[in-house]
Amino acid sequence: MADHSTSTIAIRDCRIRLMRGGAGPPLLFLHGGGGMGIWLPCMARLAKKFHVIAPEHPGFGASDTPPWLDTVGDLANFYLDFLDQLDLSGVHLIGSSLGGWIAAEAAVRNATRLASLTLVGAAGIHLNDVAQVDTFLSNEEQRIRDLFHDQELAEAVIAGSQRPELEDAALKNRMMTAKLSWQPRNHDPHLRKWLHRIKVPTLLIWGDRDRIFPKDYAFAFQGLIPGAKAVIIADCGHLPHVEKGDAFAAELEAFIGAMRIAA
Repeated sequence: MADHSTSTIAIRDCRIRLMRGGAGPPLLFLHGGGGMGIWLPCMARLAKKFHVIAPEHPGFGASDTPPWLDTVGDLANFYLDFLDQLDLSGVHLIGSSLGGWIAAEAAVRNATRLASLTLVGAAGIHLNDVAQVDTFLSNEEQRIRDLFHDQELAEAVIAGSQRPELEDAALKNRMMTAKLSWQPRNHDPHLRKWLHRIKVPTLLIWGDRDRIFPKDYAFAFQGLIPGAKAVIIADCGHLPHVEKGDAFAAELEAFIGAMRIAA
């Protein structure tokens, strides 16, 4: 894997854990409700071409829980401050699940520091009459199983998650995810009205076997974000960057490469 570092930085008096590695255009990855986890193989691959930046959200894992954190919109504003403080521009912003919702909210508010947006199995909108798993109604083992199409991989993740030292962080992540997205469940009823404001090139990457936010959501976002491109990865669940990391990275690299050619 490419070398990476882990540090703690303060944004608005909120300390967050931050992983970063590689060199090149900045690529900011926003994790889902399960937390930041490890430096993934797909991040190592992307770090060969990009400066990959993977923060742990306020309220999650080893990061502070600030008194101002009440909504996903608060996290979106926090990451706009994050981009300002680090003086990052031309950023390729990627968000998975809850992180996709945060990324979409940020891009609606201010995309001046962004070069592109990629949503991966993103929350944030709601579709009637689309069957989907409600992870809040599952125990931890079933929740993990529902994230993956490959159940052998799910078994490995379950085994790794049962280490006692991870219990506190997992509970903290679960509680904060519930605070942010319990009601309305996993969406902001007003977000879809403003997705047309996203003017940067947008890629939507979904697993074709996603049971949390089925691929119908990819096509719904595509209809709401001008010019968005949807890519559906075969035999893949809710976490393409984990379950199909090479395919995920290849699609992202191709999308950004085509942007450069067009420019």
